[in-house]
Amino acid sequence: MSEDTAQQKKPGREYLDAPITKIGAVAWLRANLFNTWYNSLLSVLLVYGLAVTVPPFFKWAFVDSLWNSSAAACRDIDGACWSIIPQNVKFIFLGFFPTGQEWRPILAMAILIGLVIYSRERHRWRKSLLWMWLIALVVMGTLMHGGVFGMPVVETSKWSGLPLTLMLSFFGIIAAYPLGVLLALGRRSRMPTIKTMCVVYIEMIRGVPLISLLFMSSVMFPLFLPEGVTIDKVLRAQVAIIMFTAAYIAEVVRGGLQAMPRGQYEAADSLGLNYGQTMRLVILPQALKIVIPPTVGILLAAFKDTSLVVIIALYDILKTTKVTLSNPQWTNYSTEAYIFLALLYFIFCYAMSSYSRRLERELHTGR
Repeated sequence: MSEDTAQQKKPGREYLDAPITKIGAVAWLRANLFNTWYNSLLSVLLVYGLAVTVPPFFKWAFVDSLWNSSAAACRDIDGACWSIIPQNVKFIFLGFFPTGQEWRPILAMAILIGLVIYSRERHRWRKSLLWMWLIALVVMGTLMHGGVFGMPVVETSKWSGLPLTLMLSFFGIIAAYPLGVLLALGRRSRMPTIKTMCVVYIEMIRGVPLISLLFMSSVMFPLFLPEGVTIDKVLRAQVAIIMFTAAYIAEVVRGGLQAMPRGQYEAADSLGLNYGQTMRLVILPQALKIVIPPTVGILLAAFKDTSLVVIIALYDILKTTKVTLSNPQWTNYSTEAYIFLALLYFIFCYAMSSYSRRLERELHTGR
């Protein structure tokens, strides 16, 4: 206790703490949830809605549920049958990958997720990290395809489940981002030919849904190839996702470039920097920082849009889940399967969103 405080408190007199209506939980509730009559009404309705829905859901999901039983045992309960997940976990996650070779896609996913986690720290963004990604790409492709070191060859038609979803989404995002930046720079170029080509590409891609691009890559594109020449279906789907995502990223980055004040360009010119140095050292670092939130929104949408590959007969994790539900034993438990699938997508999307917020805080010049 400081000397000033000790002098203010007179001996022989009791001092009480401030009432809870001024500070603490009650004060917070009054200030945020019950400060006006309509906020009070909404708060009461919200509490009532939670009281009506949460206890029955908790009873259905946890109290009356089964977690690892047969489909026959689930017919006699009133709760959730989460057993559909552990009983079909191999097919849901790995799809049609050959029995006995499951370690290969599991290891490939572990390498991909581990490298993503390793790349989160900005001080590791060096040329060595680029080489690590290139080597990891070769290793993951070798694990999935096989044909070396005694591993049997697995055709891409059997690549399915979570490994296919992660590869299409993560490598699509990684390749689409720099392509989108180049398209944005090309659209603002003073060279008419380059600018026109970028504008036509961006507007054409943004004018059609992703489903149409996937359909064209799977059905229409092979018709234009010479006889006997084929391109892998997974690769075609990957290119379609990259092209689609890059067009939207280009417009977001272009907005960031337009937001840069003219003084930044003049300052770079006064330092004698050429166009490439100006963009690399001055303009792009600031523009890309500005557009982090909308860029992450596009990348999250690209991650979820990989589920559309089902229309070209690629079995991502959504399709393998649907195939599991087509089994007559598990047909009645689609709610549990889709809740699990939604939770899985949420985990990946929340991790990406959380990292973007962290990156914004680190790059914020005012901090």
